[in-house]
Amino acid sequence: MKYLVNSREMKTYDANTIEQLHMPGMVLMERAALSFVEEMKKLSGDLSRVLVVCGTGNNGGDGLAIARLLKQAGHEVDAVLVGNRAKASEQNRCQQQILKAHRYELLTELPKKNTYTAVIDAVFGVGLSRNIEGEYETLLTKMNSLSGEKYAVDIASGVSADNGAVLGTAFRADVTITFAYGKLGMYLFPGNEYSGKVIVTDIGIPEESWFGAKPKTAALEDADLARLPERKSHSNKGTYGKLLVIAGSVNMAGAACLCGGAAYRAGCGLVRIMTPEENRTIIQSVLPEAVLTTYPKEKPKETQLTAALQWADAVVLGPGIGTSEAAEQLLKAVLAQAEVPVLLDADALNLAAKDSSLLLHSQARLILTPHLGEMSRLTGKHISEIQTHLIEVAEAFAGQYNVICVLKDEHTVTAVPDGQTYLNLSGNHGMATAGSGDVLSGIIGSLLAQGMSPEAAAPLGVFLHGKAGDAIREKTGCRSMMASDLTEGICLITRETEDVQDRKEQAK
Repeated sequence: MKYLVNSREMKTYDANTIEQLHMPGMVLMERAALSFVEEMKKLSGDLSRVLVVCGTGNNGGDGLAIARLLKQAGHEVDAVLVGNRAKASEQNRCQQQILKAHRYELLTELPKKNTYTAVIDAVFGVGLSRNIEGEYETLLTKMNSLSGEKYAVDIASGVSADNGAVLGTAFRADVTITFAYGKLGMYLFPGNEYSGKVIVTDIGIPEESWFGAKPKTAALEDADLARLPERKSHSNKGTYGKLLVIAGSVNMAGAACLCGGAAYRAGCGLVRIMTPEENRTIIQSVLPEAVLTTYPKEKPKETQLTAALQWADAVVLGPGIGTSEAAEQLLKAVLAQAEVPVLLDADALNLAAKDSSLLLHSQARLILTPHLGEMSRLTGKHISEIQTHLIEVAEAFAGQYNVICVLKDEHTVTAVPDGQTYLNLSGNHGMATAGSGDVLSGIIGSLLAQGMSPEAAAPLGVFLHGKAGDAIREKTGCRSMMASDLTEGICLITRETEDVQDRKEQAK
């Protein structure tokens, strides 16, 4: 797991490192510049003619140091300092003096030539909170129009480190080389479209700099797949949990098949699908492993539902159930009776949006998995507002209703009330296809049934879902990917994880 930070957290950790851990700020700046240049060289880009544009803050100081190091390495470099030099930060002024001592020219405006092989942006850092206008807007526009690979120092100028908002205008980087921690805005829309490839480098700001206040947001990594529920040689189907999937309606059997199939592929021992009788033949043909409990299309009998809820270790409710009055009564009954973790998805969310107070009265631990449209209905907020404040909206909703909120977008947010927030960085745009959300619900439901806590199952399920999409992309590409392909992707990832664990066991 790696941590991602907002501007306030980054400023705090930087200050703590300097003031409490007694690491001189100029040492951190030099390490930042060295790591930036090293990463540029690893990328094997053309550095024969480089432009470095620097502001008067510490981000600009990083840029000045980078320009010096590139010059010392023999590259042709034009270094430009923009802004009021009288207001330059102390470290920035020091870097100016170092350049002067080396007799390196420092320009005050962009040269007229535009034949650079690399353009480095060090104008604004993570602390920017106002819109870029006037001369700076013109400057960034010109920098974007120049030839050459575009690199951003720590963050692309104009991108909010907190939520990815573009503050008027922004530098369009091909590569962002950032220091100590990834900044949230680099991964959130639309800031991710201005950040390019993000590389995080260590410059000497350790976890000790947190002083107990660790970053609020984290992202899972491949090593976290080791947290998948343990498999035992002496076991049976009951060992790996019983998941109740209440899904499907007449002519909507596919959602139940996708959800149930994903649950099995993610390791669940038994999956019971509760669905209308009309879906029996289809589900038995597509997913014969499923245990079926069917009912007349209006709604299941109360005794049927009670027995199924008592049988289950976890419940998924919503994929393809429709929004009829019968479906609404089904939602209310599950929320009133369930004592095991319940995941609400799709139509269950649209029904809950009619009366969100239902969420407050359930005895069960709830996980909600809305996409932007469903979240809009749940909160009354416009989709554009949700998308540009993804983390804040998810955290507020999770706290208000005491639920785990999995807010789905290009990079899905999982917010745990009074706990960690996760930003998912796995997956690809091939997964933007019908049924992908049903697969996700099945994966998370499977992990719940196998005994994982909701706080652990939700972010890990999201990560595994994305990894499955990345794995199957090698076979299908993005354009041709279907939700049913993702179940094969699950197999590829879990098999790889098992192979790693087997090698570790053999090495002991």
